[in-house]
Amino acid sequence: MKKNRERFCNREREFVYEFKAGSQCLELRVPLKFPVQENASHLHGRLMLLHSLPCFIEKDLKEALSQFIEEESLRDYDRDAEAALEAVKSGEVDLHQLASTWAKAYAETTLEHARPEEPSWDEDFADVYHDLIHSPASETLLNLEHNYFVSISELIGERDVELKKLRERQGTEMEKVMQELGKSLTDQDVNSLAAQHFESQQDLENKWSNELKQSTAIQKQEYQEWVMKLHQDLKNPKNSSLSEEIKVQPSQLRESAEANGRIYEEQRKLEESFTIHLGAQLKTMHNLRLLRADMLDFCKHKRSHRSGVKLHRLQTALSLYSTSLCGLVLLVDNRINSYSGIKRDFATVCQECTDFHFPRIEEQLEVVQQVVLYARTQRRSKLKESHDSGNRNGGSDDKTKNADRNYLNILPGEFYITRHSNLSEIHVAFHLCVDDNVKSGNITARDPAIMGLRNILKVCCTHDITTISIPLLLVHDMSEEMTIPWCLRRAELVFKCVKGFMMEMASWDGGISRTVQFLVPQSISEEMFYQLSNMLPQIFRVSSTLTLTSKH
Repeated sequence: MKKNRERFCNREREFVYEFKAGSQCLELRVPLKFPVQENASHLHGRLMLLHSLPCFIEKDLKEALSQFIEEESLRDYDRDAEAALEAVKSGEVDLHQLASTWAKAYAETTLEHARPEEPSWDEDFADVYHDLIHSPASETLLNLEHNYFVSISELIGERDVELKKLRERQGTEMEKVMQELGKSLTDQDVNSLAAQHFESQQDLENKWSNELKQSTAIQKQEYQEWVMKLHQDLKNPKNSSLSEEIKVQPSQLRESAEANGRIYEEQRKLEESFTIHLGAQLKTMHNLRLLRADMLDFCKHKRSHRSGVKLHRLQTALSLYSTSLCGLVLLVDNRINSYSGIKRDFATVCQECTDFHFPRIEEQLEVVQQVVLYARTQRRSKLKESHDSGNRNGGSDDKTKNADRNYLNILPGEFYITRHSNLSEIHVAFHLCVDDNVKSGNITARDPAIMGLRNILKVCCTHDITTISIPLLLVHDMSEEMTIPWCLRRAELVFKCVKGFMMEMASWDGGISRTVQFLVPQSISEEMFYQLSNMLPQIFRVSSTLTLTSKH
């Protein structure tokens, strides 16, 4: 059959088109190789341009060319099919082998006949963990995680103390050198000492970073192996000694907590809760919360002050592999790293406890960087192509220069996602890129930050995130230009936009009840907080309570 197929491939045929131009009868002859690989519309455009054909034949030429290619291709297919049938009839092709080839091709391309994928280690571990955390062994798991958390916290405490001592010693040395500047020492000596200090700090930070990385890797491996072993042992009722190995003495934990002293102090939170109904005909109930709190309060680990044993994350662990995930929106700059601002604070919180289910925050950011680099490269090549065609038409190259300069960074309104199992109350962090424009008072509903919130809510609908925390004012910290009128205008804009996005959710997910938490900075006044609290029910339809009284 291959010989017969090769006989009909790469056959050249001549396309002939006749037309009149005034009193002249002209004829166009074009050799075409079949099968034709090029799109008929593209080929037609090339013929018009190459032969300078008149525009009045453009439509007729395109129809004639498409018809010619279609008819000749069908003839080739018919000849190929007849030759294949003759080969089968003559015995040149084994009928059984042909049938098995067809059956194999059908099985490989049809889902119901496809082989099931073998589960990976991560999938097996996720299933086992989900079973254990919803069993009486959940307390045992949390105790073990708490032990690991204390171990890493102590290691971080030692690192901070050593770095502090190094900086103090270097500060003393620099003061002495500055006193001798202009006497026995020069600027070059000061620069040399500063370079030595910087190198010493880098070496010490790298040393502790490698030690933390190694410790968390060992903890993760031990934890996963222990969970799998516990699951196997629990299947055997005779073996119950394993759960006794990691029981924690409350007195020991209290001592380590007091010695560590790295418990976060929480300011008094202000909170208001509302229940609303949204929708035109089929209404969906949602829960709204307005809180005065720090965004990272939902990430930081807290110990239960009554028992002193468990982390304040049991609910987070129970819903880790469920359809009720919790998300958080962080406002970041356009660089994908964890070197400054809230990105550094968030990464610090992530490093305080080993993530036993997902890669470390640094590894996830590296993957995001690679994906963004690939996407920007593809976008830049397309812009370059349009730029080349634009230059031929006298276009400008400003957009191409801008793309070349910024293709490693993300744009305002874009966001990337990180997954976490080691944070207090969230599973997913949305890192939304914003610029200084959010601090101005003239943003609209079409601002990139607002559209970014819409896209985040859409991801929540498609990926089972039922609780999302949003910075209401689109800032994490207050500044002087953020006056009371500014706060009221910004809150009204975000409330109205989020309401519209939530009404869109009904078409995205069929109307699932969700919880949206609006957070304002801790530095905001109580008076301002309650003004925002009074604004919310005016924008959303808040469910009213009914008082039932019985008649005597």
